[in-house]
Amino acid sequence: MISKVLIANRGEIALRVLRACKELGIATVAVHSTADADAMHVRLADESVCIGPPPSRESYLNIHQIVAACEITGADAVHPGYGFLSENAKFAEILDAHGITFIGPTAEHIRVMGDKITAKQTAQELGIPVVPGSDGEVKPEDALEIARKIGFPVLIKATAGGGGRGMKVARTEADLEEAVSTARSEALAAFGNDAVYMEKYLGKPRHIEIQVMGDGMGNAVHMGERDCSLQRRHQKVWEEANSPALNVEQRMKIGQICADAMKKLKYRGAGTIEFLYENGEFYFIEMNTRLQVEHTITEAITGIDLVHEQIRVASGGGLSVRQEDIVFSGHAIECRINAEDPRTFVPSPGTITHFHAPGGLGVRVDSGAYQGYRIPPYYDSLIGKLIVHGRTRVECMMRLRRVLDEFVIDGIKTTLPLFQDLIGNQDIANGDYDIHWLENYLASKTDA
Repeated sequence: MISKVLIANRGEIALRVLRACKELGIATVAVHSTADADAMHVRLADESVCIGPPPSRESYLNIHQIVAACEITGADAVHPGYGFLSENAKFAEILDAHGITFIGPTAEHIRVMGDKITAKQTAQELGIPVVPGSDGEVKPEDALEIARKIGFPVLIKATAGGGGRGMKVARTEADLEEAVSTARSEALAAFGNDAVYMEKYLGKPRHIEIQVMGDGMGNAVHMGERDCSLQRRHQKVWEEANSPALNVEQRMKIGQICADAMKKLKYRGAGTIEFLYENGEFYFIEMNTRLQVEHTITEAITGIDLVHEQIRVASGGGLSVRQEDIVFSGHAIECRINAEDPRTFVPSPGTITHFHAPGGLGVRVDSGAYQGYRIPPYYDSLIGKLIVHGRTRVECMMRLRRVLDEFVIDGIKTTLPLFQDLIGNQDIANGDYDIHWLENYLASKTDA
């Protein structure tokens, strides 16, 4: 069994992992940059180690410093959270070479699913439906021929991409050359790799993802879907489980396809298989080989602690549940609370002068923020997640409306007003939205 976990992350996810470890009786080590010395997870951990100055590349992305912290403290496992090194195959390999357990998938699976072209090919081989597109990397001289075969509009995507970077739409042949060139330039700047591939561009899809968990020995389960269609610049803002767009039959069918694929792959740990969904069809876009920000709503509707499962699997204990044990109950919504101006979305670091989290039945707040905490300007602007659960979607929405009025964060600007606006929108109430809805809505308000 794992006896001491080093948490190689910061913010709300570091605190989330720490709480799970404490519940399992496992000692914890918090690593932090000099900017995060007063962070909540640092205060609550059994031990803490400063691993460098504020820039991520000198601290949270510094593999050597993290391994050294493991050796200094005697940590025998590392939980990477999400972001930073969570999908870094080299990091997983180095930990393994030092006899330290990586609480996540194998380096091989991280590498396979981290490259978009290889991931798509692997998904096809595993029986997962995919978006029509190129068989591999697209060279500029071949782009027009491939695009004509797929049919316009097409989407150019970086093979090593994420977060919408290196992604461009070509609606006509006239747009193609510039789209490919721009996508390649962005990909090279963001990821050090200018390789791109091409897919059919879907007009008004929803973003649906399936939560899976495997034991690495050929057993795997799915835990239903999450609807992450409310996005801004390809960044998720509001997530729901289950999706308002799917029925039970659709949910169980695509879930079983994903679980069966993970069994064939002998996948270990938590993973999320992401799809675009349009006209009753699912199209694979990528797999995230880590815990997702929005894992909380899956926990709400299943009652299963996903971090507990990750640690159990990494310890060699296997899954605690079979597929038939998983029961979906009610509806859950997560709102990502960012330290940003709710109109311009410009980051708003600074000191929180007042902080009051809402409470009551079916309410959860995951945040490392507190009154007097200074949000540093160096990292992602996510400061907390508001998760609400109800017996029905209507009850969940009513509860969310109530708790948004209770949530107080003063001293900085946050996106709380955005959610107070969205909760009163009829399209949102009806669950009638796609991946373009939020950006169109925000644009219409700006124009007005």
